[in-house]
Amino acid sequence: MARIAVIGAGMGAMATAARLAVAGHRVAVYERTETYGGAVRRLERDGFAFDTGPGLLTVPAVYRDLFVKTGKEPLESVVELVQVDPSTRHVFADGTEASLPNASRAGVVSALDEALGSDAGARWGDFLVRAREAWDRTRRPLLEEPLWPNWSVLADREPYPSVPHKKLLRTRRAGTLAEVGAWELRDPRLVALLESHALASGLDPRVAPASAAVLPYMEHAFGTWYVRGGMRELARAVYERCVARRVEFHFGAEVTGVLEKDGRAAGLELADGEVAEADFVVAGVAPDVLSRCVRGTAVREAGAVPPQRGLPSRLTVLVALRGPRPEGAAHRTVVHAEDRERELDLLFGASRGLDPRPTLTVLRPDDPGVVPDPDHEAITLTATVPADADRERPTSEVFDDHADTLITAAERAVPDLRERLLWHEVRVPADIAKATGAEGGAVPAPALAAAEGRLLHPANTTGLPGLFTVGGWSHPGGGLPHAGMSGALVAGLIVEGPEFRGSR
Repeated sequence: MARIAVIGAGMGAMATAARLAVAGHRVAVYERTETYGGAVRRLERDGFAFDTGPGLLTVPAVYRDLFVKTGKEPLESVVELVQVDPSTRHVFADGTEASLPNASRAGVVSALDEALGSDAGARWGDFLVRAREAWDRTRRPLLEEPLWPNWSVLADREPYPSVPHKKLLRTRRAGTLAEVGAWELRDPRLVALLESHALASGLDPRVAPASAAVLPYMEHAFGTWYVRGGMRELARAVYERCVARRVEFHFGAEVTGVLEKDGRAAGLELADGEVAEADFVVAGVAPDVLSRCVRGTAVREAGAVPPQRGLPSRLTVLVALRGPRPEGAAHRTVVHAEDRERELDLLFGASRGLDPRPTLTVLRPDDPGVVPDPDHEAITLTATVPADADRERPTSEVFDDHADTLITAAERAVPDLRERLLWHEVRVPADIAKATGAEGGAVPAPALAAAEGRLLHPANTTGLPGLFTVGGWSHPGGGLPHAGMSGALVAGLIVEGPEFRGSR
């Protein structure tokens, strides 16, 4: 039985802890804040409850597998999973609307043909077939296996089978997601639909590789799911599974150093001077946090892929409304930017700013557990924003002003929003930084192939033997499913050793 110290109580870290505890190890988690879940938090006020992090789940099989592998009690016995249908209602810049059914290719094709005109559905359906091929080519090396030592193979090869495109007497193939949209989908509304998936992950579709096609495919293939009571309930269930497997949690315990002995990780040093000895250390924290804890060691040497830089953050507005949720209202509506190119320039360009009419996600859960009574509604508005939007004014002031523009934009999805408004609260990038420790409140993107490895994440092993990394800043990257997958990979590497190649 090994002693294992885990830094942080995010979803990936807890997934690792539960699996290692079941394998017979003695596991202790040290979390600098007073609660678990990382970015998966909840705000409660006046009988309303809001997710302040992720609001929906794709690939629930990841967490089903976690619960099966860590005990006889399945996931559905501790949380209620609800498949969201329609998956998404889209409100496009020209006012066109389309509601897409969940996990139904034929239904999506029909809905797009009806909303956008004949052939629109066929073009999207053909795209999904190609996206599936990219998924099949990358699923194991990107999600289910430790990062290959020769990771450059993933960096150099574009797995998306793009359609040949003739331009200026030359035949070209799409190398970026934006080119996939422009050359294969053609309709600007289909392009907006495609690119919204990249934007929601904090990626610029103009430079994101064509392999980012797997992002909409994952939603299409595995469905979109809501956890009754909010996504915080999933975090609670994972935490309670850890406790049931005798994982020790130490909250308010800030780690200031990783101890080294005989050239390997040997435990943790805490801010209060306490030392926690360990045979293995698992770090579920952002790279800058870990680098401050490991002295004189090339922490990421074992998986030295190019680091992701300039990642955006998120602005979330939590809205309490008087009046019941209208029957048949879509759980999720994406309100598309009026000028997407300007939005992308402001988000990812050198000037860095806030678009007054950004792409906005509106979540309206049909859940009596998040409102004080049936005569009220809880809505969450989310937009991707840069962490340093305006250096001339205080950040909180800038984002408070921008929150009002999000409410205005949301009226395209909820026309009576302002007249029903009771109050709203704003969660800015600084709140994400406080919860996760990530510099500027940056949110990691999922790992993607191609693009010279810019969107790969460092391996879960490090340059210091006995020290492993887990969660969104490590392979396979950001997102709730990816966090759960990273937990399985790290547990496998510790239990089975370097020869571990993933579960089959």
